[in-house]
Amino acid sequence: MVITIARQFGSGGRKIGYKLAERLGIAYYDKNLINIVAEESGLDPDIVEGMDEKSSSSLLYSLSIGAAAVYDSSFRIEPQLPLNDRLFLAQHDVIRKLADKPCVIVGRCADYILSERKDIVRLFIYADMDKRVDYAVREYNVNPKKAQSVVAKTDKSRANYYNFYASKKWGDPNNYDLCINSGKLGIEGTAVFILSYLRQRGMIK
Repeated sequence: MVITIARQFGSGGRKIGYKLAERLGIAYYDKNLINIVAEESGLDPDIVEGMDEKSSSSLLYSLSIGAAAVYDSSFRIEPQLPLNDRLFLAQHDVIRKLADKPCVIVGRCADYILSERKDIVRLFIYADMDKRVDYAVREYNVNPKKAQSVVAKTDKSRANYYNFYASKKWGDPNNYDLCINSGKLGIEGTAVFILSYLRQRGMIK
């Protein structure tokens, strides 16, 4: 089983994902993907982190119909591709390898990259703006006066990244198995609710 989590900024998606992985005894991937991708791609970790979940302005064919076009005859990523696209393709390969074992993967179009799998659970975590602003101030030390703007801009960046590379709409309920308002249940309550959902589907005991 692989659980993917797309999340609005300030919804607590990362903490929820970590709790799920801990309770289920499976691997958790989020920021730690940066070092793995950097090692696999040969890119500097600082560069990878700086471009994490940021889309390119280039025209990259959807992986489902044109991935081969961006590889050379040795199956290496073409160096002339924009750095963002090279990073996405490297990340794509890493995510598929990591998904060979049960895990939780946060963000990075993982739900789209692994969409053909039968054992995937695709989650979208959201919350009301006031809850997310409060979370951003409390958990990330965001300036209270700028918090709403930071939340909105971060969501826009995530949406642009997903919409560009996944060719789908970020946050569209049709792209996920379960969408949850974490502001209503809290971090712990949301994790418990998801575990109950997994039991109902017969994915865990």
